[in-house]
Amino acid sequence: MLINNKEVNISPLVDLRDANLNEAMLSGVDLMGANLSNADLRKANLRAAHLSRANLGGANLREANLSWADLRYANLIGANLRHADLSYANLSCVNLTWADLSYADLTGADLTGVVLTKANLNHVTLEDTVF
Repeated sequence: MLINNKEVNISPLVDLRDANLNEAMLSGVDLMGANLSNADLRKANLRAAHLSRANLGGANLREANLSWADLRYANLIGANLRHADLSYANLSCVNLTWADLSYADLTGADLTGVVLTKANLNHVTLEDTVF
């Protein structure tokens, strides 16, 4: 897999907490179960990434591309998802407590069983979203 044009091997359950992955190209990457808590993923391309059961608590995903990503059962407590593209992402059973989703695009996303306690949903696009 390429991260910022460098070949990197990422195994399941990898620990990337507090990592600086600002603007990283991670399209299609398999990070199932990874610990990305408090990681800086601003403007990262995570299109179609496999992030099910990943810990993204407190992660900065501002303006990140998470379209078509698999985030089932992920922890996104307190994550910054302002202006993030979550179109057609699978967010079923995701915990978004205290997450900032303002201006995020959730067009066509699957939000079945999602926890949105105290989440900021100002100006969120919810067209064709499944609840």
